[in-house]
Amino acid sequence: MRDYIWGLITGIVLAMAVGLAVFIGFFGGSFLHRGILSEPDVVSKVNAMEDLIDRYYLNEADRENLAEGLYTGLVYGLGDPYSRYYTAEDYEEETHLSEGNYQGIGVMLSKETDGTLLVLECYPDTPAEEAGICPGDHILKVGGEDLVPVTLNEAVALVKERAKDGVMLEVQSPGEEPRQVEVRTSSVDIPSVYSEMLEDGIGYIKITEFSGKTPEQYIKEYGSLEGQDMEALVIDLRNNPGGRLDAVCNVLRQILPEGLIVYDEDKYGNRTEETCSGIHEISIPLAVLINGGSASASEIFAGAVKDYKKGVLVGETTYGKGIVQTLRTFTDGSAIKLTTSHYYTPLGNDIHGVGIEPDVKISPDAEDPDEDIVLKKAKEILHSSGDSRDPGE
Repeated sequence: MRDYIWGLITGIVLAMAVGLAVFIGFFGGSFLHRGILSEPDVVSKVNAMEDLIDRYYLNEADRENLAEGLYTGLVYGLGDPYSRYYTAEDYEEETHLSEGNYQGIGVMLSKETDGTLLVLECYPDTPAEEAGICPGDHILKVGGEDLVPVTLNEAVALVKERAKDGVMLEVQSPGEEPRQVEVRTSSVDIPSVYSEMLEDGIGYIKITEFSGKTPEQYIKEYGSLEGQDMEALVIDLRNNPGGRLDAVCNVLRQILPEGLIVYDEDKYGNRTEETCSGIHEISIPLAVLINGGSASASEIFAGAVKDYKKGVLVGETTYGKGIVQTLRTFTDGSAIKLTTSHYYTPLGNDIHGVGIEPDVKISPDAEDPDEDIVLKKAKEILHSSGDSRDPGE
């Protein structure tokens, strides 16, 4: 940790030479006149620390890493868990994930205690599915290379890198002998919306996050349920950490009446609004499941549904993240994400640090975690009321 901090601060001098122009472009040129790098004491101390590192640090310092450490540390100094700096590589990956796709073979993996990779999920229409890989399988080797000595991140990176040109994986299904399968990376759409038809005409849609692909996935799944004569709908946002503002607003445009969806205000009082035309307003009873893991975009969703009385919220109080982050990119491909504004529900409620209270409060049964009593309660409400706008008791 000490070495990292030394390198972080020492990188200021290097960054003045190789990266300062990038910051000048972002901050409109005024950064030099009032920023931390204009303080003589800071520059003097950095010079002294750089000299100490050059003279006494045991290993050879990587100047590029020192510079990246500077940028990371500058944002870290804000003390804001939602603001961060992205290297060019990190930003490229983050962009793909927020859009709902990435380059890969189409699996979600975890590292087992024996060093192998466990396939937690295999996405549909992907190279992994086409190769016959299934959830529960273990990946033992990549191109003949043993995975036991490497970490999960290293193993995932190895699979992606080798699979660019095609690679043989040694895969073992439970109770079977290992087999060889060939996979090659492709563009993979990450599913974020799942649906099924429950009993008595109640449709169920689970949204795991709000990515760029979520709205089209939601429309597809909703249409599928409509084709099965859906009479009421449960939307499950439990443990949904949020995601893109445009994505959640586009889903809400399939639900809300005409009017305001959400608005935000920055430090200068500038206001930005997201609105809905009401063309696709939902006409069937609706219940939305929430809990303490429902955050950010999920709370925008829950707040709008509650303010318009378009559905009943069932479950536990949400997380309480009512602030917006904005991404700005630099000419070298890197980026910075900063908290830039507060958002408010249509009725003007600021839920940051507070969360959204459900209309019907109910917690999972700790003694019987396999029974989803929250979903059960939502179904009872939809059955008994016939109108999700009157949740009752």
